[in-house]
Amino acid sequence: MKGKLNIQQIADQTGLSISTVSRVLAGKNNTSSKARDRVLECAKSQGVFNGLSTGRLMLNNIMIFAPARAFDVRSDIFYYKVVQGILAATAHHEVRVRYCAMEEENANAALFIAKMTDPLTEAALLVGIDDPHIHLLAAEMGKPCVLVNCHDRHMRHDSVSPDHQSMGDFACDYLFSQGHQHIVTLQCLRRHTMELRLSGIKQAFTRHHQTFSDNHHLINTSGFGAQESEQALLEYLDALPIGQPLPTAILAGGDYMASGVVAALSKKGISVPGDISVLSTDGFNLAEIHDVLLTAVHVPRDELGTEAIALLQRRMLRPDAPYTSQLLQGKLVVRESVRKASGRAVIPRPHHLYDQPVL
Repeated sequence: MKGKLNIQQIADQTGLSISTVSRVLAGKNNTSSKARDRVLECAKSQGVFNGLSTGRLMLNNIMIFAPARAFDVRSDIFYYKVVQGILAATAHHEVRVRYCAMEEENANAALFIAKMTDPLTEAALLVGIDDPHIHLLAAEMGKPCVLVNCHDRHMRHDSVSPDHQSMGDFACDYLFSQGHQHIVTLQCLRRHTMELRLSGIKQAFTRHHQTFSDNHHLINTSGFGAQESEQALLEYLDALPIGQPLPTAILAGGDYMASGVVAALSKKGISVPGDISVLSTDGFNLAEIHDVLLTAVHVPRDELGTEAIALLQRRMLRPDAPYTSQLLQGKLVVRESVRKASGRAVIPRPHHLYDQPVL
């Protein structure tokens, strides 16, 4: 039977009925946990899962751990949409999805252990949880667990995230391609993922032979809101020495931040994109936040849930497979907020791999 789906033989070996075996392998939830475990153990030992479709979800209960704001569309649209993507990916299966709100850092370990040891919790998804102690506990629980938009430094979990570093590089590179040399980036660096995005931005500066300086090219905020971003940019503009030219482009860490940027520029009588171009790394909330249609690098959001469930399926079917980190690419959407920098063509600095010969 090695690698082949023979329900009769599984039924014979487990002492269960053919209908029970069939329901378990079909992912149905109307079987006892004891019967389900016996069928899955037998199927795994015989290599049956290697031949099953990856579309078959071999569990019935998933626990989502995420910051409380992820469950409120008004508090965090990004994570809310990630959770909705998870629900959409499980909609065709008989899966019960439950939720537990946790802090990103310094999470309640006792609560996590209680939820993970609950017999109803067969697998877990950690959405935006950066606490390394929680990652360690999850690895020790022995239940399938996938990280979503967070990073386990010790490589004990499957994970899926947007490729923040590549998207930061790509977004900044686009502005350079439009002739912008004086680029200021407005970012919230409260999470490791945003540090990766900043690293990509710095890579783009280096590739275009420009020197990135935190003092001149970075405005750091504590959150992603429009009001804080507006105030931060106003303070930056007010602090510019008299006679120093304005930046030609501002790269914002999200649509709401970009909205604050546009509002601040408007208060200063600076037009977008006439005087300064604005690029967002988000692009999903244009109609809700401002009249200026933002050119943006779309960060994959809804797709994260789908890919997380796919990784969970892979782990169920191949429990001994190497752990993997999946990075999703973004997409440039050109609209109205960026224009070419007139008369500001990029002139690369001379660069030589080796010392020049002395003639």
